[in-house]
Amino acid sequence: MDDQVCPRCKTTKYRNPSLKLMVNVCGHTLCESCVELLFLKGSGSCPECGVALRRSNFRVQLFEDSNVDKEVQIRKRILKDFNKKEDDFASLDEYNNYLEVIEEIVFNLCNNIDIINTNKRIEQFKRDNRDVILKNKTKLSKDELELEQIVELEKEQFEQRRKELAMIEAENRKLKTKNKEELIDSLMASYEDASAIVDKFSQKAEQTQIQLSKSMAPPPAPKQTHFSSGIATGFQGQHGFLPVPKPDEGPLYVYEGQEFSSDGLAPPSLAEVISNGYIRHIRAETVSEKTGGFQTNVSCLRAIQEALAGLYHG
Repeated sequence: MDDQVCPRCKTTKYRNPSLKLMVNVCGHTLCESCVELLFLKGSGSCPECGVALRRSNFRVQLFEDSNVDKEVQIRKRILKDFNKKEDDFASLDEYNNYLEVIEEIVFNLCNNIDIINTNKRIEQFKRDNRDVILKNKTKLSKDELELEQIVELEKEQFEQRRKELAMIEAENRKLKTKNKEELIDSLMASYEDASAIVDKFSQKAEQTQIQLSKSMAPPPAPKQTHFSSGIATGFQGQHGFLPVPKPDEGPLYVYEGQEFSSDGLAPPSLAEVISNGYIRHIRAETVSEKTGGFQTNVSCLRAIQEALAGLYHG
């Protein structure tokens, strides 16, 4: 989250660890200071897209991508009314079609596609299913529960990171003050060259900063081991690859060269083709042919064997 930046004032999380980004229904972010400045009267327009916004609708951005924040809020709002369960449908196909309608509505609202007609569909659904919606609102759906868990986890991680950054900043200020006082005392009491003393303290401060960064580094996030349904992910309990199975019976394979029996003349060997001058008047292979695996003596041997094939058989 260190690369978060306000698109209006360009303040970054690195320069201001206490930076708090806010997001509204349009999905564009502003820092808390810009929100207070632009929405003094309680309402105004988004600096990026011009959509009319209210100050009361701004909320703290929990995810690094503001579009994710926007989608989470839209899903929470839609699922409050689209809260039918699988038991409310006559067949699984009808329930799946209902889920597809929800995804289509969420997609349209997240990407600003056909907003007017999409909102009309939502209002029509609320009018047609008022009784079912009221009945199911007393029960927290599985989707809403998972969204609440995700949001709570992001809040905890955001708050933990904010505290860690504040601690690092406080330690940095203490170290800078301490090093400055030690440097002044050394310059006043020592007879060494001033530039050498400054260089020595600069190296010391750099090493201390590195050690502090390592000691204050946040612990690695715990690895997810289960899906939301409770099913274990990955290869739980397995480390590395499985051993290669070994055959329980039978001897190991041993290569044996092939032997050909022939009646009549024996086919010439490659050494005889070369020594008897069969390739004396044949063009030698070029460098590119040799690179490709072509050899003149092997080709000549095959041609002789094919010509004499009628004199012997295997």
